[in-house]
Amino acid sequence: MALPGEVWAELPAEKRIFCSVLLFSWAVYLWEAFLAHRQRRVYRTTTHVPWELGQIMDSETFEKSRLYQLDKSTFSFWSGLYSEVEGTMILLCGGIPFLWNVSGQISGRAGFGPEYEIVQSLVFLLLATLFSAVTGLPWSLYNTFVIEEKHGFNQQTLGFFFKDAIKKFIVTQCILLPVTSLLLYIIKIGGDYFFIYAWLFTLVVSLVLVTIYADYIAPLFDKFIPLPEGELKQQIETMAKSIDFPLTKVYVVEGSKRSSHSNAYFYGFFKNKRIVLFDTLLEDYSALNKEPAEGEDGENEETKSKTKNKKQGCKNEEVLAVLGHELGHWKLGHTVKNIIISQMNSFLCFFLFAVLIGRKELFAAFGFYDTQPTLIGLMIIFQFIFSPYNEVLSFCLTVLSRRFEFQADAFAKELGKAKDLYSALIKLNKDNLGFPVSDWIFSMWHYSHPPLLERLQALRDAKQE
Repeated sequence: MALPGEVWAELPAEKRIFCSVLLFSWAVYLWEAFLAHRQRRVYRTTTHVPWELGQIMDSETFEKSRLYQLDKSTFSFWSGLYSEVEGTMILLCGGIPFLWNVSGQISGRAGFGPEYEIVQSLVFLLLATLFSAVTGLPWSLYNTFVIEEKHGFNQQTLGFFFKDAIKKFIVTQCILLPVTSLLLYIIKIGGDYFFIYAWLFTLVVSLVLVTIYADYIAPLFDKFIPLPEGELKQQIETMAKSIDFPLTKVYVVEGSKRSSHSNAYFYGFFKNKRIVLFDTLLEDYSALNKEPAEGEDGENEETKSKTKNKKQGCKNEEVLAVLGHELGHWKLGHTVKNIIISQMNSFLCFFLFAVLIGRKELFAAFGFYDTQPTLIGLMIIFQFIFSPYNEVLSFCLTVLSRRFEFQADAFAKELGKAKDLYSALIKLNKDNLGFPVSDWIFSMWHYSHPPLLERLQALRDAKQE
């Protein structure tokens, strides 16, 4: 009787590769499911406010956040299971080579034969992203109009949702298809050192997208308006100047038409930095804090106008503290460090891709016995072969991100914002129904931001001084 190891050794290389990819994918899914189970158990059993939270969280908010996170976790379990089963069935049924052949037939009918591999690749990419959008649509609808709606976050109508989804798909294709075609062309003509040229190209594209996103792409979906002149704007400009942050503009984005979750960020390179504040972050500007003016009920049919005076957001001093934290990321070089790490990883991946692209068994493992299309090679190597490396890298980046968050909080403390950041974190946690109790393994693996209690503990001493 043959031992399992002997049977495995006798399998062709392409079969071993295929089975390894499937086994690892399910191992990752089961690990994630195990972590999620531990966290759901915390949601189910922690039904009363722990004593250490008594000063910062009332029982009503605690219960709301518990139920919200429990619903999100259950949804994540089922959507994750569906995604894993769908991916497995696609691989087992030869979905990738089937879609490639369909793409070849479509491009052939348009007059582009097999020699036009890039054209066929773009058709394949369009069909694949369309398939992903269609199969993911029911899950997105349920998340938005059942879970987010149930817990008071959704501000969209069904019409707005579909209009937004179509617009996102079109904008994505307008960026994805030209960039992919140029990348494939560079790989084709780049010779032995194509990986260097491909990496440089993706570097330029990423920098361009970061530069133009907030000015030209984001406004396609949300309205950006300059922060009105006043005390808050003056205080932001003063704080930016005090740390030599080259601020040029401050915008408010109408995030409240989509969701009542809040956020803030900055963008731009060199001497052209801009700050963007979600209106849901600003107590004085959030539409959620205002009663509709007379005659405004039908002004915007795309959103629900569920303005119900729920008093959400932060006071000006707290907004400044949050910005002090965000600007700390810039001052401490976190943004540059993340870019460097990302580009080092990108270069390494392209180099390894150049080493592996000639291995026919990789293509054969996924049903490509006679052809080795470059796009398929990119997908196989980056998505499947690199998956163990990607998991390790993701965990390391999560650990690094938590370290950066503590450092940014400490920077805000140095600006004298500890007390206001303390209260802002509590408010934001309440507004977003964050649950402040977590399983330690789940937190360690998933939380790119430290748990609320840990951040508050780090701020408490300075707050009391």
